[in-house]
Amino acid sequence: MNADYAKHIANVEKHRDLILEAERHIWKNPETGFREWKTHAYLAEKFEELGYALTKAGDIPGFYTDLDTGRPGPTALVMGELDALFCNTHPEADPETNAVHVCGHNAQCAALLGIAAALKEPGALDGMCGKIRLMAVPAEELVEFEFREELRQKGVIRYLGGKSEFIARGYMDGVDVAFMIHTSSSVRNAGARVINGHNGFINKHMEFRGKARHASAPYSAINALYAATQAINALNALRETFRERDTVRLHPIISHGGDAVNTIPDVIKVECQIRGSNPDAIREINGRANRAAAGAALSMGANVVYCDRPGYMPNIHDKTMIDAFLTAGGEVLGQENVYYQDVWEMSCTDMGDVSSLIPSIHPHIGGSIGNAHGNNWYIADPERACVDSAKVQAVLLQVLLENDAALAKQAKATFQPRFANKEEYMAFMDTMMVDGEAITYHEDGTATVRYE
Repeated sequence: MNADYAKHIANVEKHRDLILEAERHIWKNPETGFREWKTHAYLAEKFEELGYALTKAGDIPGFYTDLDTGRPGPTALVMGELDALFCNTHPEADPETNAVHVCGHNAQCAALLGIAAALKEPGALDGMCGKIRLMAVPAEELVEFEFREELRQKGVIRYLGGKSEFIARGYMDGVDVAFMIHTSSSVRNAGARVINGHNGFINKHMEFRGKARHASAPYSAINALYAATQAINALNALRETFRERDTVRLHPIISHGGDAVNTIPDVIKVECQIRGSNPDAIREINGRANRAAAGAALSMGANVVYCDRPGYMPNIHDKTMIDAFLTAGGEVLGQENVYYQDVWEMSCTDMGDVSSLIPSIHPHIGGSIGNAHGNNWYIADPERACVDSAKVQAVLLQVLLENDAALAKQAKATFQPRFANKEEYMAFMDTMMVDGEAITYHEDGTATVRYE
């Protein structure tokens, strides 16, 4: 084995206890996006104890720090995600909030801390050039729409996802390559894999408005629930119009279904995500979804208020970065346990927003069991999910930044970004924000419908 690779593996191993303690602490203190203050404080304290100077987001959780090798070259970004999810049927869900780390972000944060500790070991940066940026990012899981929209309205955040927000704040300015590793229960031999990428999505919040009356007199009411259920049926009827190549997924939920069983409901809230493999398809189908919702509301004499917000861009893995990961992963886990799959997944990640601007990868490593986001999800093998993950990522930094950062420079030189710069990305994101009532009813009995 290359001596530099062996050095990083040994350096991470020195901090095994720190890594495993962090995984357990974060597991026991789950917090959802933009609320991860305990996790932020814990990691920030550990980083500062290691001697890092942190740039903290301040009004939201999260931070980053730069480590300079002392030799000119590109900047490589390594990330860990802070947030948990809700799963009230999970045996270890927080009894007050129902939050639990059923996507394994606790393992990511533990690995990030392990990388930070390993890079502080004497000689750790030898043979590398450029800078390393370590970043703890909030809010990858786009949940609690109304809470995040309230933050947006107050001007605390501009976007509902953590990486999107960090991009907008300039925290990824100057980064040349980026990566992070996620846990998975479906990796062959509990090894590690990388695929082509993931869907993107738009987040929709639709409020159907009718007229409330006592349930004994429905003829003088306008039932917002019936308008909403017709809209959901209309959305389902659209499914056969989706092109297979666009890998569309559409999944609405009713987040508020009425106030009292003996009252015709006048406000029903529906939340929906529309996923797809390219932004144009997502926007097109979103327009059809709005038309379906408006038609359903119109049929009942109700109205619907749109609140569309950009979710995440499709995530496209960079070929040079894939090759670098396969090299690094093979050194740690054995080449037979690290592999590339020529597949595209329908799940989404805000790593897609990073990949729109920076050559990136988002591989998966084993160590977890159960269904992601489900009540049987656990980190079953923290050695693989956390310690080995940190080793792979530390070696990957070496692979990218050694030999005058030849591979990092190659990735940047051959990369074709979706957007020319951050400003173009933000302008596109802003076009995906749609607000307002769909229907205007006129006194002459006609109505005007807006669905774009």
